[in-house]
Amino acid sequence: MPDLLIELFSEEIPARMQARAAADLRRLVTDGLVEAGLTYAHAGGFATPRRLTLALDGLAERSPDTREERKGPKIGAPDKAVEGFVRGAGVARDDLEVRDTGKAQVYVAILERPGRPAAEIVAEVLNRTIRTFPWPRSMRWGGGTLRWVRPLHRILCILTEADGTHSVVPLDVDGIRSGDVTEGHRFMAPDRLRVTSFEDYAAKLKRAFVMLDAEERAETIRADAASLGFAAGLEVVEDPGLLDEVAGLVEWPVTLMGRIDDGFLDLPAEVLQTSMRAHQKFFSVREPGTGRIVRFVTVANRETADDGATILAGNQRVLSARLADAAFFWNNDLAVAEAGMAKWIEALEAVTFHAKLGSEADRVDRIAALARDLAPSVGADPDAAERAARLAKADLTSEMVYEFPELQGVMGRYYAMRAGFSNEIANAVAEHYAPLGPSDTVPTAPVSVAVSLAEKIDKLTGFWAIGETPTGSKDPYALRRAGLGVIRLILTNELRLPLGRIFAEDSPDLLSFLQERLKVHLRDEGVRHDVIDACLAMPGNDDLTLLVTRARALSDFLKTDDGGNLLSGFRRANSILTQAEAKDGVEYSFGADAKHARDPAEKALFAALDQQQPTIEAAVEAEDFAAAMAGLARLRMPIDAFFEAVQINDDNQILRRNRLNLLSRIRRLCLDVADLTRIEG
Repeated sequence: MPDLLIELFSEEIPARMQARAAADLRRLVTDGLVEAGLTYAHAGGFATPRRLTLALDGLAERSPDTREERKGPKIGAPDKAVEGFVRGAGVARDDLEVRDTGKAQVYVAILERPGRPAAEIVAEVLNRTIRTFPWPRSMRWGGGTLRWVRPLHRILCILTEADGTHSVVPLDVDGIRSGDVTEGHRFMAPDRLRVTSFEDYAAKLKRAFVMLDAEERAETIRADAASLGFAAGLEVVEDPGLLDEVAGLVEWPVTLMGRIDDGFLDLPAEVLQTSMRAHQKFFSVREPGTGRIVRFVTVANRETADDGATILAGNQRVLSARLADAAFFWNNDLAVAEAGMAKWIEALEAVTFHAKLGSEADRVDRIAALARDLAPSVGADPDAAERAARLAKADLTSEMVYEFPELQGVMGRYYAMRAGFSNEIANAVAEHYAPLGPSDTVPTAPVSVAVSLAEKIDKLTGFWAIGETPTGSKDPYALRRAGLGVIRLILTNELRLPLGRIFAEDSPDLLSFLQERLKVHLRDEGVRHDVIDACLAMPGNDDLTLLVTRARALSDFLKTDDGGNLLSGFRRANSILTQAEAKDGVEYSFGADAKHARDPAEKALFAALDQQQPTIEAAVEAEDFAAAMAGLARLRMPIDAFFEAVQINDDNQILRRNRLNLLSRIRRLCLDVADLTRIEG
């Protein structure tokens, strides 16, 4: 069984597209081969700035022969129907067979297709893949019709047999003919390389200064940067996103450390880091104790005779120019901040938040009022919460945030401190966007929590009021993220907020939206959706902390033997009761009396209920659901014994009604904890 090697060699592919492109090449080729009847053992995709590579092990030598019997019209059907069937099947009418199906005789076409050699199928699939490749952006280069992200220069496509011999899969795409030739590093080893297998290909590329594996390039950069920092007594700021991007910019990473001019070292660390990351793709290097950014790491794509000195000098000149701009913005902004930030706050009136929701100034008014209202519930000072909310959006009109929008809030904190506001207020300004995602840190300081909640609730209620809600995969205003932010703020800080009273009256389904987001959030913790549904059916379901406390306790309880068996007992009791009530036309909801108990198991169940019911009800009242579940667990054995020994539908109607009312007592006690009728399975 041969191995297949494909390389599509081009000008530089944008780093952000490489991983997806390697995955798409693997998917399109393997899907096409399997659809054509070829199997394989393993497939691996790779990407560098100038090449997409796919290696398949254990490819079948040819597709299997196939035989298909296709049933057609009945005997005696109109000629046009038969002729249409013949054309569709691709056979002659004389080749049709007649079969008796037991109900009628029908025409049958026998379609026999011989297998095809792997090379023929590979050429067909790869041709189609290249011509229809799903680049986010592509264009025609030169006079051909092929669209590619950058000019495509070579197609390497070979099959390697077990004995080491190889053959080129013949292919011509827009004048580019396949071969067994690739190239090494653009500058350090540009000569052509003839290869015979994937192992030969990878080894020759490595000798030609090309690391084929993106993960290897990233790890090389990370390790070399860390070593440079350690040698200088410094540490590199971790930046996984930048690491992946830089690994896609080089084929042979050479890591270099440079200095930042002393005149820029007093800029905020976030400004230095953002400027170097956004414009230069530099990693920041800081002092471990102070956190000051004092150096940078850049990654070159080649080794040089002067060990990178010329490259570093050029990078430092460009960086100084960039940081001079940042320093200019910083100094201008400080003048406004030290004057109280009033200029920025006034400027928000000219910044539109949404055409139907007014300006950013209008939004700030709403957030400030809501933050003041929420403050007592989160333990914050109302005046401080309102003051922080009125400052929260001020930095949107600063020069630094205009240049670096990702520094919203971060710069607001620096400016609030310069304006003389307390750390509590300044930190709330910085944290009011948080959490931005499922792994982002959640604010816990009371003023920060009040402002962050107010910002997100205003966003949700506002867009719900104008009918701009998420649909399907579309969420242009990041409302799902805002909803998750509200959930995480409430749960992390164990807040008791009745959201139904906080949301606007014209947003009736907003609570349902948050509850659905909560299901997703809790599912990651292992809490099943039906468990959450059982708790959503209970009073107080707009109190997310109460809801989650109940759901977690129920989830843990149902994972135990006692929980599973009690659930079975509840279902049995509920089923018998439901049928009896439907038959009798009455509700058995009270009146169970121990004096009518006859069987010892029946008497024992009365005793157990009398003992546990006060404990369970008190635990539910105290919102100690774990204790309530424990009380229910102690009923498991008496309930099991009761069903084992007692016949509910006794001929004696007094005993029957008493036992049905006893089942009602069990049902009501369970339903006071959670709606167990919603539990699946």
